[in-house]
Amino acid sequence: MVLYMSIKTYAVAIRDVLAEEMRRDGTVFVMGEDIAEQGGIFGCTRGLIDEFGPERVRNTPISENTFVGAGVGAASAGMRPVVELMYMDFMYLCMDQILNQAAKMRYMFGGKVKVPLVVRGQQGIGRGNAGQHSQSVESLLMHIPGIKVACPSTPADAAGLLRTAIRDDNPVVFVEHKALYATKGEVPDDTDFTVPFGRCSVAREGKDVTIVGSFLYLGRALEAAELLSAEGIEAEVIDPRTLVPLDIDTIVESVKKTGRIITVHEAHRTMGFGTEIAAAVTEKAFGYLDAPPVRIGSKMCTLPFNLGLENAVVPQVDDIVEAAKALLYM
Repeated sequence: MVLYMSIKTYAVAIRDVLAEEMRRDGTVFVMGEDIAEQGGIFGCTRGLIDEFGPERVRNTPISENTFVGAGVGAASAGMRPVVELMYMDFMYLCMDQILNQAAKMRYMFGGKVKVPLVVRGQQGIGRGNAGQHSQSVESLLMHIPGIKVACPSTPADAAGLLRTAIRDDNPVVFVEHKALYATKGEVPDDTDFTVPFGRCSVAREGKDVTIVGSFLYLGRALEAAELLSAEGIEAEVIDPRTLVPLDIDTIVESVKKTGRIITVHEAHRTMGFGTEIAAAVTEKAFGYLDAPPVRIGSKMCTLPFNLGLENAVVPQVDDIVEAAKALLYM
């Protein structure tokens, strides 16, 4: 079968999947702050109200615990809500609804209740949004059983993972990155195109060092790999795509080939998802490691408003390059 492609931005890929899934399934609806006429602050729901009306495209009050709680209730009653948080930082206001209710209900009711809820929103650096609007929350979500965590880094993965999330009968937190919304890439023209959870993407093959990065740091890892290649070092770059479930096997097989691993992410280095990957690789492939795993992440401080200071806090391409060289020549 020939798979036709369209060039789309990350934001348009998300918007198109929302529309397609709402056409396919009448139980899918969206709600959140300013998502109707305004289409959300990054346009991911733009135009949906014109096609589906206010019953299925619902503006909400500025009360995350209330409307996420409503989403949990709607999901348990048979609907498939997609709830948008304007900033993922605001998830702290509805942690009980996500982690203590949605994540546990299916277990606590012995499987009799399904909770097909998607909570989506954006996080991260790039716009000088400062300490309460730039955080990375994905590592916090990994600790609670019962919730899946998707982290798309490309337009195609944004489309495929979101479609998978909406069709899943379990709660999914779908984490987007504000600095990726305008990036473009090929997306399959297929209303059934999905990307399975728990399967990494090997974005670049290599033999000398494995680099695992997500969101902005997939691109920065690939840029670092190009610079390393010019010096004769071939890096394998892996995008986890989902953190729960996490495809550790693909990462381990890469490390068995390269003997070295670097994890890099925008979240704070302390207890970021790179720590979990490094620990799992050490457990499963210790005998293959030629050097200790290296974790690269943001400095342990609040993210600044000033863009120059922001860049001083988060990892840069040069940090990845220098870490790889240090591993090779230690």
